[in-house]
Amino acid sequence: MIDPVLEVPASPLRQRLIDDMNMREFTRETQRNYIRDVARFAAYLGRPPDTATAEDLRQFQIDQREIGVGAPTMNSIVSALRFFFTHTIDRPDLSRKLYKVRHPRSLPVVLSPEEVARVLQATTCLKHQAAMSVAYGAGLRAAEVTMLKVRDIDSERMLIRVERGKGGRYRNPLLPQSAPPPPRSGAFRSGDR
Repeated sequence: MIDPVLEVPASPLRQRLIDDMNMREFTRETQRNYIRDVARFAAYLGRPPDTATAEDLRQFQIDQREIGVGAPTMNSIVSALRFFFTHTIDRPDLSRKLYKVRHPRSLPVVLSPEEVARVLQATTCLKHQAAMSVAYGAGLRAAEVTMLKVRDIDSERMLIRVERGKGGRYRNPLLPQSAPPPPRSGAFRSGDR
């Protein structure tokens, strides 16, 4: 799939930003976000971002907060601009003028053992019960569960191999003790994951 943000003919400055991100092996998603955020700052300035001053950065952050940009979005923009000013144009003095926004983080809802049991009993399909049990017990993301294969479950070492999880990373979360025994290779229909 072609990403229109990355496929736009690049100015020398944008190409340098892309090259710097490629050297550090940033994911395509991170690259797309950084390009978008630096372009957002350039549009605000009305001129190339390498001509920005400390006051431009300060005013940009004030204006973004006033128009209601949320803390997570603002922090993403700050990360992109810090990278741009520090690595792409070698102006770390400007990156120090960017401030992350504090925001309260709410804790996730933790289900009681009885609630977990009710959720698992709500389905009669063994495959769905196994997926939900592993997802909740091992803390897997929904996308990670959908990509699991029988061979990814190591029941001897009680580990799950997660390939290309969030950010393209590999990890090995623990298989929950209460998880149903992993199915044998032929337990599900052909094509099931």
